[in-house]
Amino acid sequence: MTTRPATPIALAPKKECFAWAMYDFANSGYATVILTAVFNSYFVGVIAAHDYSSGDATLLWTIAIAIANLLVLLTAPVIGAIADYSANKKTFLGFTTIGCVLFTALLAITGPGDVALAMTLIVLSSLMFFSGENLIAAFLPEISPPAHMGRLSAYGWTLGYVGGLLVLGLCLVYVQWAQAQGHEAQEFVPVTVLIVSTAFALASLPTFIWLRERAQPQATTLRFFVYIQEGYARLHNTWQHARHYQDLFRFLIALMIYYCGINTVVVLAAVYAQEAMGFETQDTIMLILVVNITAAVGAFLFGQVQDRIGSKRTLIITLLCWITATILAYYSHDRSSFWLVANLVGLALGASQSGGRALVGLFSPPERSGEFFGLWGLATKLAAVIGPLVYGTLTSITEGDHRVALLSTTAFFLVGLLVLSLVNEQRGRQAAHGATQ
Repeated sequence: MTTRPATPIALAPKKECFAWAMYDFANSGYATVILTAVFNSYFVGVIAAHDYSSGDATLLWTIAIAIANLLVLLTAPVIGAIADYSANKKTFLGFTTIGCVLFTALLAITGPGDVALAMTLIVLSSLMFFSGENLIAAFLPEISPPAHMGRLSAYGWTLGYVGGLLVLGLCLVYVQWAQAQGHEAQEFVPVTVLIVSTAFALASLPTFIWLRERAQPQATTLRFFVYIQEGYARLHNTWQHARHYQDLFRFLIALMIYYCGINTVVVLAAVYAQEAMGFETQDTIMLILVVNITAAVGAFLFGQVQDRIGSKRTLIITLLCWITATILAYYSHDRSSFWLVANLVGLALGASQSGGRALVGLFSPPERSGEFFGLWGLATKLAAVIGPLVYGTLTSITEGDHRVALLSTTAFFLVGLLVLSLVNEQRGRQAAHGATQ
């Protein structure tokens, strides 16, 4: 829940809107390079491989990701309450940004055998990254009226894709040069980490220079433990409201289940490509570059289709794409077929992310949209704990059989599809509309 500005909401100046959207540009390199394309496979294939099997190394990576997301789940309501009451979101954002940049840069000192240090730094940097995402999102209702919010959000999303592609492209150029010089992964991956942290620090400067804090501090003498109580009380109140909207409630459950699969693919695709398909670092970077492009195309194309056939039907199509892609990946043993799978994943990724957010918006009464989007974020973070951890556990049990572990993502998509079939889109939209009458 975000503190409302004291003055009527008007669209902020273009420079300030650009500054807000630039934060998506700035932090996207971390998500793309550290969590998705490079450092995850480096952790499994180099850092943890010194002392652990492939299956156990994958489990350790997923444990680190799960801990980070669990900490976000526990701290987000409290941070939100403190930031709202004190009107200090920008200060908190600065703290999380500096923290993410610092802990990411420190990953450069990790190498073979430094498992505990690398896991600790991943947990801390991810906690700062995800908390920063929540804080920058809380500025949106302050700088944009509802009529412009969708376009401004899409502007930030687009800049985020561009930022991720640029940073990943810089890393690819460097990795290709380093490998041509005969350098090993433990020599060139630390440099890619420094590229990410430097890009984040520099590209976030417009946000802190031009973005203004418009919320007014509330007169309060609350102590820290009262902030904790208030944060979770607001979360409970939001959950109680959501339960009165049965189709929204069902969809949030469906979303949490199929997002377990999505989050697993996002943080483990590069690991699978390396361990199961034999991809090298530059091959994986190129793969993720292409997937990001097809994800942007998928989000755009399915966004047009969604307005014609409905959000639920669009999501059903994307989940069928996910199921097809994961089954094909299970049977893929050559790189050409895996490239086909990767592009199918890209199309489904962009479409399912944007489609899910849109359906939450359609099912949410306007006066409670902020509350219910908070539950949407809660569901996706819980999925980020469960999905990768299930995959990691299966790879450990099966002694590194990534193909068997991949079937767990198929199961998540299948169950999510079944729960989604119970959602009545028309009834859900009518409930949200009727709540405003």
